[in-house]
Amino acid sequence: MSFKPANAIQDLQYFGEFGGVNPSISDSSTYTFLSAKTMFDTFEGNAEGCYLYSRHSSPSNLYLGEALAAMAGTETANVCASGMGAITATLMQLCKSDEHIVCSRTIYGGTYAFLKNFTPRYNIATSFVHITNLSEVEAAITPSTKVLYCEVVSNPLLEVADINALSQLAKKHNLTLVVDNTFSPLSITPAKLGADVIIHSLTKFINGSSDTVGGVICSTQEFINSLRDVNDGASMLLGATMDSLRAASILKNLRTLHIRIKQHSHNALFLAQKFEQDGLKAVYPGLKSHPGHIAFKEMMNPAYGFGGLLTLDVGSLEKANELMELFQEKNLGYLAVSLGFYKTLFSAPGSSTSSEIPLEEQTAMGLSDGLIRFSIGLDEDIERTYVMMRDCMKQVGIL
Repeated sequence: MSFKPANAIQDLQYFGEFGGVNPSISDSSTYTFLSAKTMFDTFEGNAEGCYLYSRHSSPSNLYLGEALAAMAGTETANVCASGMGAITATLMQLCKSDEHIVCSRTIYGGTYAFLKNFTPRYNIATSFVHITNLSEVEAAITPSTKVLYCEVVSNPLLEVADINALSQLAKKHNLTLVVDNTFSPLSITPAKLGADVIIHSLTKFINGSSDTVGGVICSTQEFINSLRDVNDGASMLLGATMDSLRAASILKNLRTLHIRIKQHSHNALFLAQKFEQDGLKAVYPGLKSHPGHIAFKEMMNPAYGFGGLLTLDVGSLEKANELMELFQEKNLGYLAVSLGFYKTLFSAPGSSTSSEIPLEEQTAMGLSDGLIRFSIGLDEDIERTYVMMRDCMKQVGIL
């Protein structure tokens, strides 16, 4: 039987302290003990079910982590205060001075800046490669390489990484394959394809209401334990701890993720097909013209579609800005960064979410001034939305 991530979430059962259908929120930063020995044992990690201090763990965070691990198909998970908190803790845990990372050249701007500008302070080097070119990926691996890092669907160019093939390459060279799956939760399950560590920004589709920042690291119990270690655990010592109230809120929203992802994917595919038929430069993994369409299709859980992200290249930043401002004026969405909201969100990533990447490198990777990244919303009448968008495009001279 194939893995069905929404079932794994649904099969979890939690009751609140007083029988509530939602688990009680642990509104404490510290916890009391009946004996000094129990406190000592908890500090040493030898007291199952006991809590010491909420930077270490809390019931609310553990409930959410358990649900996200079930979704990801991993042994366990550790939630963090942000997606970057998850990324930075993972990479700092896996690498030390004079070691090396091989990373996709098209990634979120914050991740790029961390690897390009921050980790070199600690003598951790990174080689950026075309992640779809396996020969180039393998050629970049050196004896000091420890991590192979990519996004399943890249931000913002929507390149699709072949996780099966990358996993085989990582195993061949004894590397840890770390995968950011923020753009394709439920649609793709990297752990079942051989990824070792799976990261999500919970801020996006998983929470879905643009009111919370969070992240998660899904992996083996051994790796998560190392992150939480009080002596040298990166999650523990860097301190990017999620607040219990936020964890409880995300857990509630997680339960509708399967419904939302289906609608995001349905709407994005409809618009991508229409835009392509109109002769626009539309990029979407669900289009047969997408270079990664077959790879995505071979990896995907078919019920959830190809995700909610698509891009359009309208030729220039001036045209992109004019069109986005008009879309917002007509209430077709919001000119805003991030993704996974119920309304469509759009931005020009070259001057926003990818602005940390130097212009010459943006050009080299194909990130043009006129590229607009769309996170397609949950519109009920997507045909009406398309007609309104097309009218706006005609008004600004794109169609």
